[in-house]
Amino acid sequence: MTKRRPPAPALNPWQQHLLAGLNSLAAQQPADLRVRGRAEITPGGLAGVRISLHTADIPHAAGGLILGEDEEFLLVLPPTERLSPQVLTPHSRFAGTPHVLEGYRLCIYLDGAREWDPHAGMAGVLNRLWQWLADAAANRFDPAVALFHAVGGVLHRTPDTPTIVAREPQAHHTAHTGWLTPRSAHRLDLTGQPRGEHSLRLPVLPLNHSQPLGAGRTLADLASRIDTASGSTTVQQRGVDSSVLLTTLAHSARRNPEGTCQYFVLAVPHPTLPTGARFLLAGRLSALASDTLRTAQNLSRLPADVWESAIEWCYLSDERAAVTIRRDAQRPVTAFHNAHVHLWGCGGIGSWAAELIARAGAARITLSDPATPITGGLLVRQNYTEADVGSAKATALAQRLRSLRDDLIVDHCPPPPSPELIEAARQADLILDATVSVATGRFLERLARLPDRRAVLAQMATDTTTASHGLLTVSAPGTLHGPLAIDRATGQHVLNTPDLEPYHLLWTEPQSGEEITPTRGCSVPTFHGSAADLVGVTASLVTLLATQLHHPVSGTHLCAQPHTGTQPAYRFLPYTPHPDAPLTPAHLPEPASGHDPLLQLTSSVGT
Repeated sequence: MTKRRPPAPALNPWQQHLLAGLNSLAAQQPADLRVRGRAEITPGGLAGVRISLHTADIPHAAGGLILGEDEEFLLVLPPTERLSPQVLTPHSRFAGTPHVLEGYRLCIYLDGAREWDPHAGMAGVLNRLWQWLADAAANRFDPAVALFHAVGGVLHRTPDTPTIVAREPQAHHTAHTGWLTPRSAHRLDLTGQPRGEHSLRLPVLPLNHSQPLGAGRTLADLASRIDTASGSTTVQQRGVDSSVLLTTLAHSARRNPEGTCQYFVLAVPHPTLPTGARFLLAGRLSALASDTLRTAQNLSRLPADVWESAIEWCYLSDERAAVTIRRDAQRPVTAFHNAHVHLWGCGGIGSWAAELIARAGAARITLSDPATPITGGLLVRQNYTEADVGSAKATALAQRLRSLRDDLIVDHCPPPPSPELIEAARQADLILDATVSVATGRFLERLARLPDRRAVLAQMATDTTTASHGLLTVSAPGTLHGPLAIDRATGQHVLNTPDLEPYHLLWTEPQSGEEITPTRGCSVPTFHGSAADLVGVTASLVTLLATQLHHPVSGTHLCAQPHTGTQPAYRFLPYTPHPDAPLTPAHLPEPASGHDPLLQLTSSVGT
């Protein structure tokens, strides 16, 4: 009795829809589009159908892709409309052209999630293909946006491999030993020197040629592609070949612990990177293959299973300044880059402002806050977690900020008023007060009068009823009044300006019921507001503050979140001191003659 063969896989309804559209278009335009043969189904459910396009009439420009009279392609139809169809070539003649992946796959959708529209059907696919061919022939592609152009145009990444982070500013022009240090189960840092006892050696090998066909899937694939590309260069240009690759892998493997995977990094020339910079590609051999390398006496007689062992490609997060553009480039917050910021008050506004400033690239953040412990109730709206409960705010916030960036310096200073903080006004770029403390405000008035003040002085606050209206007061260097005096002058103006009535609540005492007592009998009244309210208003205030750092102007910024409906939603009120305005705010005793005013203030407030 003979067994019957299982029936051939059938096209599903979506693939049938696409194929019907293709046949209809071919019938309408027989001179330009021909379908060659029947669709074939792969075990994975993909459908492939061969087509031919008449491309002789596509205009060609110098440097563009050279097309024949007709070009053949393989359309790969996915089993679901969620995925875009793919276009493959039966040759590698297009290899090296931007947006050609692994030498044979055309990247007609740079971002399929945004560009692929299932409703357009097969007509949309063919229109994209035709436009791709026209752009390639006319040399209109920008290599700068071609994904991983130097290595086949595809992301080399094997599931469940760690990410390798490269930040040190090395050009990798010559072969050298690098080190990988574990930071977590899913992260390794690439450095020029070991960072601890668990650091692993690896070879970093510069290639003198790109890899337009990709780097392959096995050690044999990689060796072959390196040698093939090397063969197209002169003897002086060849550099690394498969023998160098194997020798350096074995050399490092013998110096790493038994049972560990042997990693390597290839530095590949990239046409769009700055002069001298290279694209970095990272991979590893399995622990079994690595152990074979460690004990091999003759590398020319390696077992076949080592050559055929799969390379596990690792995502390399290249964060070197020479090849990376910050995602917040050209945004206002770049003014915080490399700045030294003093932040006083680590509560509802201060805890969020600190994180935003840290992410913006500040070099150093100095925190100050009374040593009151964090309670669970604060987690509703302040930037802390369950693990922080019981810790001092400044201590917990410092730990949070250090976890955001390795290069950020976070330290502490005593709460104002303190003589130690006088130097902050002379050395820091910004002193940001988020305490809503009158004593702190008066201390800032004294700092404003320092003749050699460098720091911009600023205060942030919000309203008590919604935490959705923001107040930013700025005292620029050279202004002899601090935020407290500016705030009081602005308040008088706002309260007398009818069209600013929505902002009156920032200068009026809260009425009954406009504040909340979180724990009856055990806490002071505080403002109403959620984490969403505070993050929103603080983000607006931080952005406004950033616009003031390079060319500060003394004055007050008022802003309201969109959901409030407040008009005007934003207003800047510049500060012009009255000629007769005292340099010391009302109710602040003048220091005794012959005493340092800052020390005198510190003494009186401290008592």
